[in-house]
Amino acid sequence: MISRVLFFLLFPIICLSQTLTGTILDASTNKPLETVAVYFDNTTIGTTTDVEGQFSISYSDAIQSPLVISYLGYEKEVVSDYRTKKNILIKLKPTDVSLDEVFIDFDDGLTRKQKLKLFRKEFLGVSKYGKSCEILNENDIVLRYDKKRKTLYASATVPIIIKNKALQYQISFDMIDFEAQYRYANLKHQEFALDRVAYAGTSFYKDLEKANKKSTKRTRKKVFKGSVQHFMRALFHKKLREEGYEIYFKGFKVEAYKYFKVQAKDNTGLKEISLKQKVSILYDGKEQSDIDVYVDSFLLDAYGNYSAIKGVYFNGAMGSQRMGDTLPLDYDLNTKK
Repeated sequence: MISRVLFFLLFPIICLSQTLTGTILDASTNKPLETVAVYFDNTTIGTTTDVEGQFSISYSDAIQSPLVISYLGYEKEVVSDYRTKKNILIKLKPTDVSLDEVFIDFDDGLTRKQKLKLFRKEFLGVSKYGKSCEILNENDIVLRYDKKRKTLYASATVPIIIKNKALQYQISFDMIDFEAQYRYANLKHQEFALDRVAYAGTSFYKDLEKANKKSTKRTRKKVFKGSVQHFMRALFHKKLREEGYEIYFKGFKVEAYKYFKVQAKDNTGLKEISLKQKVSILYDGKEQSDIDVYVDSFLLDAYGNYSAIKGVYFNGAMGSQRMGDTLPLDYDLNTKK
């Protein structure tokens, strides 16, 4: 399963703030666009453009994710090289009208209700956090089941809006792709055995009204511990043991860094990670997961953000984590302006 979840910082980091300004225009008319969403992917850091199409947004070294420019009816823009600029000009292109001509239902052996049930399970998750989630615009989701490949696909032309009551976030998820592949599927009896699920997209998190309650903070911290990002941050800093992780190979406890190769990547601040063989991960002596890497290596930053999303898979406790179990990239970062 693909997990791209980012969380509680255990390793003290001083983060200096920088500000980026910009202007968003309509590419065909050169007129400014108001209320365009501007945010750093997978964070709570975002803003909107004013009547002049202008925006200002601050970020720190902790934020390594790309800047997303999103506006209904226009093609989304993703800016990765914003750190080299003080001011940017973006001209958004209107989306092709024909893209809206989609079919909500497909004759693929499952009803829309059945496909939605499968989608909620594999996208939101079945934990108490996933079950606390509500998708506010399910009618915007297009679902298709491929009987031959035993795979469920999902897409949406607008961001999927998720209300996570347990973690007190509202998430705007602009889906790029989603597929849940089953190793066994019996449509008649509605029996499905998941092989793997992969989804990708850009996301923006917004705190809900009870986000500052002590109970919410405790819940968020609990979700972070033992999560994919907690593991990835510990791996980056080579502090797996200190953070409660043990690595096993064929049932035997092994030295983690004989299997995980962690190397600095030039002067980028990133590290290149390669895994010798599939291993098991035990967190806090009780939560077991497996990690399998289908690429030669992947890049990892100090905050747990990693590349090769479709090349790194988790099973077990970490593999069961879904959108309902995620926290934003900037969760609890220690920043200093």
